[in-house]
Amino acid sequence: MEPRARVEAFRLLVCLLVLLGPGLAQVRHPLPVLWMMPVSSGSGGENLTAAVAPAVRLALEDLQRQPAPLGNYQIQLQLLDSQCDPATSLKALFDVLWAGPKFLLLMGGVCPSVTTLIARALPALNLVQVSFAASSPSLSNRKWYGNLFSLVPSDRALNQATVKLLQRYKWSRVGVVTQEGPRLSEMRKDLMRQLLKAEVQVVSTESFSADVCSSLRRLKERDVRIIIAHFEEDSVSQVFCCAYRLGLFGPRFQWLVVDGGWAGWRLGWQASGCSVEDLLTAADGSIRLQARGLGSSNMAGVSGRTPQEYQDAYLRERSQEGSKVSSLHGFVYDAVWLSARALSQVTEAAKNRERYSVQRNVSVGPEEAHKMLLEAVRSSTFEGVTGPVFFRNGERMTTIELIQLQGSSGVSVGEFSTSAQQLRVMNQLLKFKGPGPVRDRTLVLEQWQHVSFLLYGVISSAAAVTIVITLTVLCFTCCSHRLRLLRWSGGSRDELLLLGILLSSSSVLVSGLDEALLSDQTYQILCSVRLWALCVGHTVGFTALFTKAWRVYSIYTIKQTTTRLQKTGFVVFWLFLLDVFVLISWQILDPLRRVVLQQSVQSDSSDQDFDVRLFSERCSSVNMELWLTAVYGYKGPLLGLGCFVAWSIRSVQADHPAVSSKQLALSVFAVTVFSVSGASGSLLTSHNPPLQFCVTSSLILCCDVFTLCCMFGPKFVYVFLHSSELKQPAALQDADEEEEELRRFNQQLRSVTEMLDVEIETITMQLYEDESDLKTQSLALRGRNNGEVRSVVSALISSEDTNSDRKPQSPHDINSPELVRRRLSVQLPILHHSYMPVIGGVSASSSSLFGSREAFVHHDLLVTA
Repeated sequence: MEPRARVEAFRLLVCLLVLLGPGLAQVRHPLPVLWMMPVSSGSGGENLTAAVAPAVRLALEDLQRQPAPLGNYQIQLQLLDSQCDPATSLKALFDVLWAGPKFLLLMGGVCPSVTTLIARALPALNLVQVSFAASSPSLSNRKWYGNLFSLVPSDRALNQATVKLLQRYKWSRVGVVTQEGPRLSEMRKDLMRQLLKAEVQVVSTESFSADVCSSLRRLKERDVRIIIAHFEEDSVSQVFCCAYRLGLFGPRFQWLVVDGGWAGWRLGWQASGCSVEDLLTAADGSIRLQARGLGSSNMAGVSGRTPQEYQDAYLRERSQEGSKVSSLHGFVYDAVWLSARALSQVTEAAKNRERYSVQRNVSVGPEEAHKMLLEAVRSSTFEGVTGPVFFRNGERMTTIELIQLQGSSGVSVGEFSTSAQQLRVMNQLLKFKGPGPVRDRTLVLEQWQHVSFLLYGVISSAAAVTIVITLTVLCFTCCSHRLRLLRWSGGSRDELLLLGILLSSSSVLVSGLDEALLSDQTYQILCSVRLWALCVGHTVGFTALFTKAWRVYSIYTIKQTTTRLQKTGFVVFWLFLLDVFVLISWQILDPLRRVVLQQSVQSDSSDQDFDVRLFSERCSSVNMELWLTAVYGYKGPLLGLGCFVAWSIRSVQADHPAVSSKQLALSVFAVTVFSVSGASGSLLTSHNPPLQFCVTSSLILCCDVFTLCCMFGPKFVYVFLHSSELKQPAALQDADEEEEELRRFNQQLRSVTEMLDVEIETITMQLYEDESDLKTQSLALRGRNNGEVRSVVSALISSEDTNSDRKPQSPHDINSPELVRRRLSVQLPILHHSYMPVIGGVSASSSSLFGSREAFVHHDLLVTA
């Protein structure tokens, strides 16, 4: 039968009911009811009116067989075509109300837009509406829609059941995908509100109209495991086909399909590009939440039919008419019964008031009848074919079923009672694809990276050994200074170098302590101690090496014996003050504190649901990079200058076997290389504390050990091999002190000798000039009177001798030739004895060295370097 023919047949049926009303009114009292339905088409393009007509006819027939008082009344339905248009529906309603008769109840309302508009106008029209299709969550607002009662459970109840299921299995991270449409959009908004109230995280909310795969792909990219889907029945094949292609099925995913329909799934009845087997594979294990269309009781209800008997009767009627099966037919049947029971109850109450009231023949007014009908519907309770029919806050209380697709069939695995707000799950029937419920996210295990006890024990033991060796060398150096065993020792520079090695090695001991066992305050103090020990130790140690190298460089390269940089204490003091200034500013303005670093997630290849997130702790501050730049800014140039000086003195030769400029240069190079490597390694391995501790500590200790071996190893070897020569008896200590005093006096004589050398050279030049003048005069007078000249000269000499014994000569005669000769005869023996070997001078056989000043300088270097 064509749809148009069915519509005409249904209209004829309604007209017959209306026409038969007056005839039956002689026996049964008529109750007029407006029935607003889209006659042409309903939701989804099907003729809903023709599909539910058999249910209406069965309800009217069953009402006729009921005893009084319900059997005394007959429902007269007046069809009102809404055409699913709000304006048309409202105009048609006003026309019917104006034409009469007086209607108290409106039944129907399938289109959401029409129902929403009409329901807001019901209080003004003194009408009560009983719907069998209004399920929008927005209609639960009783302030606006207080006169609307729907036999269909609200979509809000489906969302409540979904939240309860999530809470049962502790799923707190979900994704929502919704098909575009007015009803489903309202359903999604209500679900979002309930999820927010239940503190469930919604990772992503996607909507689709045609391209489902793009929406599901975004859910997969965000690692959504629990997928809540809202879509119509005609899209089920398309959705699960995309899920199959994207791999969104199996033990790692759980689908919750929230649907307001009551028909089972029909996979593969629409073209989707996937086979039925693929669709069943993707949908296997998914749970569908739907309202129960028929009651589960085997007992007869108020109509005298069990739910199964009613369904069989409906299917027979439908097959005779050739209409399609509607999932709402059971709610339509109960809606007719609810309308009849409420109207008959109000009518009986009005008759009793007119009959037994003090004021007789007083009819009930429209407003009062409206209130009575509203209360009658609100308090109605009976067993219908869809289960118990009763309302709470205007909403139908019912049961939400949980249907799980297992293989190719659906199995009821639980139910949610809207009246008790309780979820009951049959665990023996519910089956998950994995060993248990699906995880709502990839399991991320937090793993803290700490320095292992073994690693810390090895490194700290090496640091302790280095400290012991350094202390031993320091004690040996101090004793050698006191006992004067090593005259070629570096003095205070060696002690400062050893102090720097001690500080840097000590910083290793506090670097690898377990942060979990330390409080924040203790951890912050250790951070500062480590920073100060390492920074100050590096400065003191490298400065001592630099001053030793600079002394050699200044003597052999720039030919200068006295420079400020030779004063070790002066240089170390100013660099130490610079370190202290930077570190104190750092500690006051931006102190170091515990900082937790969260690293990237590392997936476990053996288990896709298992990831490891690494956490670590380190000492840091807000402007860590700025402070490190400041420290490297003044230490870097110093390291570069030290390398330049070391390269310049690499080929300088030393006479003493325990003193080598090559070893000094190699130590400077080693400290520079280790310092740069340690700073770079610390920055590159900051994400991994164990690796950072291992790299930096190893470099620090290697640098300290290498410096000790280069600077003090040869000295120890020399002392060990020449211990007998270096030992002195106690009786010679006094002689050593006298020798030291003579050495100091020798230094003073050297300075005086330099001044006398200059004077001797000047006098010698004058003598040469005077002799040349005398020769010239003698040659001029030789021809005249030789005898007279001799007499005159002898007289002059004799007179000078006699005069010298009597009175001192004038200052002009001091530089006379005779006096110069006398001084030379006295001074030369003194100069000769000033360089006696006993007091540190040279032997007479080395008199050729007196003309070379570098010989004295070279000998002085060996004594003081």
